[in-house]
Amino acid sequence: MKLLQTIYSIKNKIYFFAEKVLSNPQRFEWTLPIFFLPVSFIYCLFVFINSFIKFLNKQKLHDNIVGVGNLVLGGSGKTPIILALVEKEIKNNKRIGILLRGYGRQSKGTIIISDNGNIKTSVNISGDEAMLYSQKFKNKNVSVVVSENRKNGINVLQKLKTDIIFLDDSFRQHDIIKNIEYLIKSDNKNKFCIPAGSYREKLWFFKKNENIKYIIEDIDFVRKVFIENKKEKMVLVTAISKPERLYKYINHDIPKYIFPDHYVFNKHELINILKKENADSILVTEKDFVKIKEFEISVSLIKLEIEFIAGGEFDRRRI
Repeated sequence: MKLLQTIYSIKNKIYFFAEKVLSNPQRFEWTLPIFFLPVSFIYCLFVFINSFIKFLNKQKLHDNIVGVGNLVLGGSGKTPIILALVEKEIKNNKRIGILLRGYGRQSKGTIIISDNGNIKTSVNISGDEAMLYSQKFKNKNVSVVVSENRKNGINVLQKLKTDIIFLDDSFRQHDIIKNIEYLIKSDNKNKFCIPAGSYREKLWFFKKNENIKYIIEDIDFVRKVFIENKKEKMVLVTAISKPERLYKYINHDIPKYIFPDHYVFNKHELINILKKENADSILVTEKDFVKIKEFEISVSLIKLEIEFIAGGEFDRRRI
């Protein structure tokens, strides 16, 4: 058991060191990105050609598609942005569809996770983000579909008679025409493409005349964070990308157990963490919580809400 824990700890350290170097390397750490530059150039060229071919064959598949995307690896806040946009459109009595790939799910293909607020599957089938959307909008006119092939997913949501489709991680879907696409601006210092940096793509010249709008935190939106069921002694357990984003919202002395993005928890390991830290509860994000909801252990919840700033990009435009 101790050997397995040691191996897992080493894997975690390698994972998070790589994530740091790809995003914001310090001093000597720049030697690794520079070493990978030749491969990065080949990757970027391949992605450019593939993206351009898709762009030349783009199609209009729905009357109103709203994209939310980013250019870099890892979390940038797409999920809470979409949650806030959907909440806004629910008030306008719209029938809404949310389409995403479903990272971390133990399934393949195009699957309806929620049909107009009626949840159809488990989190193992849906993945954590799709289940979060489904649970947030349970019993509301919101349908959630996961699919590796976004065109197939859009066809399914068309049949469900949606007025608006929100396309999660939309930028790479160059062959799909969107009415508007919000691109979350990254503050990463490393501007290279994979594997020298964190950029999956660049904002190619052929996309610049598209209806793309950069959105920036503290200019277009702010995050409001609070802890539900706060306990005297908590231990942070999370499996999100860039978990350091949480640290400014919690006490610095709270023990932290960080797992790779979309990690699937088991009840036994969480109970062991509680015992080891002699904690009153496990502190998790909402994305983590959908995977441990049925475990019947003491949980404190980090709740994140997005507030649109008056005069910002979201305030100026109507979908």
